[in-house]
Amino acid sequence: MIRLAALCLSLAIVGPVAAQSQHSLDLLRQESTPIIARYLLQDPNGRSVTSEEFIGRYQLIAFGYTYCPDICPTTLVEMAAILKLLGDNAALLQPIFITIDPERDTGKVLKTYTEFFDSRILGLTGPPALVRRAADNFKIRYAKVIEPGAKPGNYAVDHSAGMILLGPDGQFIKKFAFAMPVDEIAAQISAFMSAR
Repeated sequence: MIRLAALCLSLAIVGPVAAQSQHSLDLLRQESTPIIARYLLQDPNGRSVTSEEFIGRYQLIAFGYTYCPDICPTTLVEMAAILKLLGDNAALLQPIFITIDPERDTGKVLKTYTEFFDSRILGLTGPPALVRRAADNFKIRYAKVIEPGAKPGNYAVDHSAGMILLGPDGQFIKKFAFAMPVDEIAAQISAFMSAR
């Protein structure tokens, strides 16, 4: 009887621990899934653009949307500052802003928005399915947030933040966390450029 009680108690303790361990393993696997550095989208003029178009140059990519109240403008201010800090080496880098709100972010809207920060930043959009595929490839999560009673078209988009660096071979190098100091990002990009 005592052994049975001890066995039941150990199963009650080990069961949740085992489930927690499995959950941790699942999260670890998800985080270790490699970024697939590929996209097929459209520039502000409606021309198809792929990740392979910039082979030979670095790409600094941010995902966001033009109606974003804080994260996206901050990211684009930082992207513009990075370009300035890189000086002549900025010519080796293509900065890209990919919308996660293609319903509202037309090519014209994106062009006006990105040029406000720096004319070198290329805004990309596309059909929702291709935008979703690009975001999934880069492990960017986003979802519409619609307040109860909101008018049609009045919504926010919750999304992952940060910037992603691809090398001249088009392969993923690094993800820079949101709000990482721009001088650190620029220094790291310069170091990658010098190493090649």
